[in-house]
Amino acid sequence: MARRRPTLAVAARSRKAGAMPDPVTLEGARLLLRPWRAEDAAPLAALNADPAVMRHFPAPMTRAESDAWMARLQAHFAAHGFGFWAAERRGEPGCIGAVGLLHIPWEAATEDSTPPCRIAPPAIEIGWRLAAAAQRQGYAAEAARLALGFGFARLGLAEILAFTVPANAPSWRLMERLGMARVGHFRHPRLPPGHPLERHVLYRLTRAATGFPAAASG
Repeated sequence: MARRRPTLAVAARSRKAGAMPDPVTLEGARLLLRPWRAEDAAPLAALNADPAVMRHFPAPMTRAESDAWMARLQAHFAAHGFGFWAAERRGEPGCIGAVGLLHIPWEAATEDSTPPCRIAPPAIEIGWRLAAAAQRQGYAAEAARLALGFGFARLGLAEILAFTVPANAPSWRLMERLGMARVGHFRHPRLPPGHPLERHVLYRLTRAATGFPAAASG
């Protein structure tokens, strides 16, 4: 797990006293994780419609489904000040994916750990989804480390979860490279019983294990 903290570039101050501040931009060596823009809808829809990108999800998204997902990501930022950012290469404008932190709105529990690990609000997950042309170049790892640094050092989270289907080896191997520990398997409550993608593997990383300090006051 890299110990280097991300650079946090604050785009703007609070819109009004007591309001949620505008989302920050996280700056990495090769990537920016930035707030969503209207022009991101088309490239996001393209990657969400790509069967190769979505092979470990129930189905590719239609344009309407992708636009609705982008709207939910923006709403998450509006409510919490963080979420899945739009990923962009430095010096190359254009969205190549979505990476970041989200509240988990459902409940589940592992089936093969003692005691079972419960997943329930206000748990936070980290996730990533990149266009096929941007995969296998280290971008997901760089972006994930930026998001983890923000979650632990800026938000002061005690732990961050991640999950995927067992067949998605590139994803869970990245979780392990990030220092996350495998907890066990659970059945995703938003998939019907018996669905081929129902069973997921759960990973967890605590702030204590990373060396990130607690969130700064003020």
